[in-house]
Amino acid sequence: MISGLVSGKLFGPAELRIDKAGKPFAVAKVLASSGDGETLIVNVIGFEPAVCSALQALGEGEPIALAGGLTPWVWTDKQGNTRPALDMVAHRVLTAYDASGTHLA
Repeated sequence: MISGLVSGKLFGPAELRIDKAGKPFAVAKVLASSGDGETLIVNVIGFEPAVCSALQALGEGEPIALAGGLTPWVWTDKQGNTRPALDMVAHRVLTAYDASGTHLA
């Protein structure tokens, strides 16, 4: 796993789920632009309550920055082209609300 920072826009709503032990976690997708202008899908999972709350408070298309562990992988689209993607276990989340000083409930 690689420690990294990712910024992009939330793609669809975050989902709150419950694991087998009854503990909540959140999953989300973030669209991030790579250095060559290609868009990457970042599959995000968060276990910490603050991360779950921050992800759930955002709507689709809102900007977000995340810090955590990254695992790169490749997927194949319907046309047979290989595409890069990332999985992230998020430990920290920064949103435009945090930067503006506005706090979410």
